[in-house]
Amino acid sequence: MTKPMTKEKIQAMLDRSPLIHFCGMRVTSVDAEQERIVIEMPMRPELERSPGTGQYHGGPIASLVDVAGDFALVVKTGAAVPTINFRVDYLRPAMGAVLIATATVRRAGRTIGVVDIDVSDSEGRLCAIGRACYSSQPG
Repeated sequence: MTKPMTKEKIQAMLDRSPLIHFCGMRVTSVDAEQERIVIEMPMRPELERSPGTGQYHGGPIASLVDVAGDFALVVKTGAAVPTINFRVDYLRPAMGAVLIATATVRRAGRTIGVVDIDVSDSEGRLCAIGRACYSSQPG
């Protein structure tokens, strides 16, 4: 049986990645029963679409989607899993002090896990949605 993954354990895993650390991603909540995780990413000038716009570039948003999806499965599996594919639909310019990704496991099968990810701004406006598939085997 896998030990429960706490917010602190997951954050320690996140902090080992130079990219995740650079982006400042932080776990704000973990709900193992609902198979859900919430991860925030603060705005910083290096993440802007164009200087001074306050709009996040799509690349960091996609990274947040992938990380949140992966770690929603970490809550279940106890280990990071490889990404098979993912897509992001950008719904509006993402602005504000922080973006919040809420990732929910839709299916965690024997070989593939599927996760849906909503990305909202600090005002609660939905900015992007993602769906990702991951190998269910840690790697």
